[in-house]
Amino acid sequence: MPSRSLDRDAWVRLAVDILAEEGLAGLRVEALAKRLGVTKGSFYWHFKDRQALLDAVLEEWRTGRIQDCERQAQVSPDRAAEQLRHVMDTYAINPNRKGVMIELAVRDWARRDAAAASAVEQVDEARRNNAAQLFRTAGFADEEAEMRALLLYTHAFGLSMMVFERHGDEVARLHTAIAALIAGSPRN
Repeated sequence: MPSRSLDRDAWVRLAVDILAEEGLAGLRVEALAKRLGVTKGSFYWHFKDRQALLDAVLEEWRTGRIQDCERQAQVSPDRAAEQLRHVMDTYAINPNRKGVMIELAVRDWARRDAAAASAVEQVDEARRNNAAQLFRTAGFADEEAEMRALLLYTHAFGLSMMVFERHGDEVARLHTAIAALIAGSPRN
């Protein structure tokens, strides 16, 4: 098979896919090169070593997640409550399975690696801050917005990581009721 050149992003994209499929252990230079149909030399053209690739994968995940939650928090006040429900439904009831697998792999990685732990902490903080901003935009006071943001985050992401094939309708019904509680009206 003839060698072809790839850009750095192709290596990172494949590494993220493999991270979702196999976890951190699957991110081996030789295995990546084989899947891309290139030599290991192509890898070393773009990365100093495996750690440089791992750093790029973390940065890709971190910036992508933060940009996504910032985008979701940018709504007009008259649409904030609707956006809160949309965010909860997206992550709790209709999660992107590949995204969930990447999330789990990065969080597992963070248990043993300070850089991964830092990336997870930054993403968690951005998600909570942006959810709190949505609640503030919807009319909630700061402290209540912070509490509801944490509830939203733990509910939506916790539920998205659970498997409910046998109880999907019941879970959807419960989620709707829980989301209504979390996004309820501000206290005066």
